[in-house]
Amino acid sequence: MIPLVIDTDTAQDDCIALLAGLLDPEAELRAITVVAGNVGFDHQVRNAFLTLDAAGRLGEVPIHLGCRRPLVRPWESAENVHGDGVGGLTMDFTGCEPNPEHAVDALIRLAAESPGELTVVCIGPLTNIATAAVKDPGFVDNVKALHVMGGSNNARGNITAAAEFNFYVDPEAAKTVFAAGFDITVIPWAPLTLERAVFGQPQLDEIEALATPLSEFFTRVCAATLEFDRSVGIDGTTHPDSLTVAALLHPELVTRTGRYHVDVETAGDLTRGYAAMSWGVHGLEPNATVVEDADAAGFFAYITGLLGAETPAPRSAR
Repeated sequence: MIPLVIDTDTAQDDCIALLAGLLDPEAELRAITVVAGNVGFDHQVRNAFLTLDAAGRLGEVPIHLGCRRPLVRPWESAENVHGDGVGGLTMDFTGCEPNPEHAVDALIRLAAESPGELTVVCIGPLTNIATAAVKDPGFVDNVKALHVMGGSNNARGNITAAAEFNFYVDPEAAKTVFAAGFDITVIPWAPLTLERAVFGQPQLDEIEALATPLSEFFTRVCAATLEFDRSVGIDGTTHPDSLTVAALLHPELVTRTGRYHVDVETAGDLTRGYAAMSWGVHGLEPNATVVEDADAAGFFAYITGLLGAETPAPRSAR
């Protein structure tokens, strides 16, 4: 089993990524840490509890609350994309209390308890990770690796023409993380997600036909984002976060990678959050592995396999 923490701004595909960490027998999910990102922070926390409940794991994996805003900038949301992040789904949250330990301290502690073993899957802005690296320089060495969903590989953004959302929200944190010396694997928004991790209508129909509580959860939490994606010319739901978890747990899904020097723009007005990925011809030392291609059919089969699992009826359905 692979020991991991998922650092998340829980909405839409973050929920599906959490399901992978909770249900895949290859995963030993030791904690969920929440960071300011997609939707209101308290919504993100509730969405994480909803996902634990959908997986039948409520009360088994601690949720730690992290940074409620970026390092130096005001928080900017993607609520226009995700709504509340779960399509209005709710449940009885009685007894659902986050762990009192701050996410940054939890990350530092968990990495120190198992030096060289823990992978952190980062599917939101990198504020918690940067803060942990600054607070405890030993954190960088104690962590085995980071799997980061963020940036675009010399391609278009999704929040601006230049930038992907996670890096745009806290570019200073992203820049800090890539300069810190972590072993980093990047799952970029474009072109990878747009070419290999979009589920079109035939695939969505196949998921709905599973008729399990998990497939119903998927359809509900992805509905608002699907509507937005179609409005901007993406004919399906986008799944970069769950691809990031899947690539860690099942590396056979990754079909091509490259070594890059990755840096993040913090000063430009038009290019805030732009990930400059240098492919080896600019005299820069590589600091990250960037996934360039993945097995799209294999990834979809992996997700449908998870969603086809039978789980106890969630609180939200009772």
